[in-house]
Amino acid sequence: MKYIGIILIFTIMIFTSGCSTKEKGAIYNKPAIFWYQGIMKKIRDGDLEKADDFYTSLSSEHVESPLLKTSMLILAQAHSDNEEYLLANFYYDEYIKRYGDSSSIAYIKFLKIKTNFDAFVYPKRDQMLLSSTIKDASKYIKKYPDSRYVPLVQTILTKLSLAQKSMDMEIISLYRRIGKPKAAKIYEAKLKDSWYKDIPYIKPDTAWYREIFE
Repeated sequence: MKYIGIILIFTIMIFTSGCSTKEKGAIYNKPAIFWYQGIMKKIRDGDLEKADDFYTSLSSEHVESPLLKTSMLILAQAHSDNEEYLLANFYYDEYIKRYGDSSSIAYIKFLKIKTNFDAFVYPKRDQMLLSSTIKDASKYIKKYPDSRYVPLVQTILTKLSLAQKSMDMEIISLYRRIGKPKAAKIYEAKLKDSWYKDIPYIKPDTAWYREIFE
């Protein structure tokens, strides 16, 4: 028992020492500019995970810092450029919650729509993203008719609507092939009532190895 006790005490000492070392190596209680510069450096280094960590420290230690606003937008763009669209939207949503006002919210919501459009890669697999982005773009045009970004949102809406048209036509063709004319007529009626029904489009090409999974 004596030896077991000695081993146990020795193990606890090693564990405690390790934790103490980690605490000593931790960085905290720094000025806002320190965290902001760290974010910029980690973005330049391509280490977005560490940049996110620096942002967390900035936001927790300096809740009222004006550098938070800039950091959110820069990190959102960095994640979008790195095709990490969910993380980009996280920062846009945080910006809207904290700082959204009449002068900025239209711009941030446009960036969200653009980010979702950029994320739209595989039409047959991203049906939910397609549908939600079409709704968001339509709402944007109605809610912010005087926004300078409306023409860009209209372009995005047109492209996504044509993708929707292509998908609907394929579904109609499928239902006809498998002998379900009633189901096909539902989509035919939907297409007939759409504003884009008469707009010509080029069917997107799908690589043969992806066609199997679409």
